[in-house]
Amino acid sequence: MEILGSLLPIILFILLFWLILIRPQQKRQKQVREMQTNLQKGDRIITIGGLHGTVHALDEGTLVLEVHDGTKLTYDRSAVREVVQSS
Repeated sequence: MEILGSLLPIILFILLFWLILIRPQQKRQKQVREMQTNLQKGDRIITIGGLHGTVHALDEGTLVLEVHDGTKLTYDRSAVREVVQSS
């Protein structure tokens, strides 16, 4: 019984660590993955590098962005930070 009493604070610390740090991060990663898989042609997005553009074409793991001056750039889907507005 003394062993359980001495291990209880460690177990509580691990549980608290998981609830405060790991679980919210996993939820955020899941939301980002869903957003990246639900991209559609015409969506206005921002990349992790800060580039603003419109999705011109999609592939399994890449997408083609059209920027303001009509230039088309190819990026990985994982480079998309957020969708600004869907068309």
